[in-house]
Amino acid sequence: MARIKEFFRIRQSARMHPTEVECGYQSIATPYGTLLQLSTYGSDARQSEKKVSQTLQLDRQQAATLVEIIKETFPDLAR
Repeated sequence: MARIKEFFRIRQSARMHPTEVECGYQSIATPYGTLLQLSTYGSDARQSEKKVSQTLQLDRQQAATLVEIIKETFPDLAR
């Protein structure tokens, strides 16, 4: 569980993960501004009931950076 302070490009080999999970999102009002919170939940194969696996929070600046990364990765979305 963490607030993202910076994005940076990595260049190492990677492959698609075999497991899919659900991701919930919400806005959180703080004294410092709004945060976007993304929470992933365990896979359907998990033995226990659904619970949060990992949570990431982005402030306005990091959300804007993520939008640019998404546009760069998927140019057809930039229209």
